[in-house]
Amino acid sequence: MNWDQVKGKWKQMGGDIKTRWGKLTDDDLHVIGGERDKLVGHIQERYGIQKEQAQREVDEWNASLGRQNEAEKERMDRKAS
Repeated sequence: MNWDQVKGKWKQMGGDIKTRWGKLTDDDLHVIGGERDKLVGHIQERYGIQKEQAQREVDEWNASLGRQNEAEKERMDRKAS
């Protein structure tokens, strides 16, 4: 999933984001507003980790979203045929 898609679905993803990074608050999510760099910064701050690690975590999470979307698309395609 590209970051524009994440940004467009930011509000719907709040639960998933808070499940992944439980230290982020609703206020944090509002301030982040789907901006990747802000998400990285808030994760870095809340968890006391290096920027590179926070970036890796965000990239891994984003990649997992892409895999979930592909799996869902395949299920829908099989159902349609």
